Amino acid sequence: MATVSETVSLDATPDRVWSVIGEFDTLDSWHPAVASCKLVMIDGNKVRNLTLGDGSKIVERLDSHEGKARNYVYTILEAGPLPVQNYQSTIKVSGGGSVATVTWSSKFEPRGVSEADAKTVMSGVYTAGFAALLEKFGAA
Repeated sequence: MATVSETVSLDATPDRVWSVIGEFDTLDSWHPAVASCKLVMIDGNKVRNLTLGDGSKIVERLDSHEGKARNYVYTILEAGPLPVQNYQSTIKVSGGGSVATVTWSSKFEPRGVSEADAKTVMSGVYTAGFAALLEKFGAA
């Protein structure tokens, strides 16, 4: 399995950053590639249907959500344009005082491209989200 992990440090408390990114159904409020995020329940699981700016769609299931630990884990059910399969990811906010560290990591198998290309795409997804967070909070 391939893995990708990206981290950014922000000039905000961890709780403040978590209040922006910590809910599974609010990705469209902070990630610039996501035009809409609709939450549905399927077999007792929270599933988010993402529509990207180009109209393509991704479907993801929430596997766990730990509010006190400020992290959640999700699995991609339908990858749409992403070159991945068997994908599972974690978003975590840590830190203390006025500095929050966000880590977005995943493991997956490449789909239709080399492992290096799949890693580049996923890293780009994470860093695009981080760029928006840096704009909102500033760098630590």
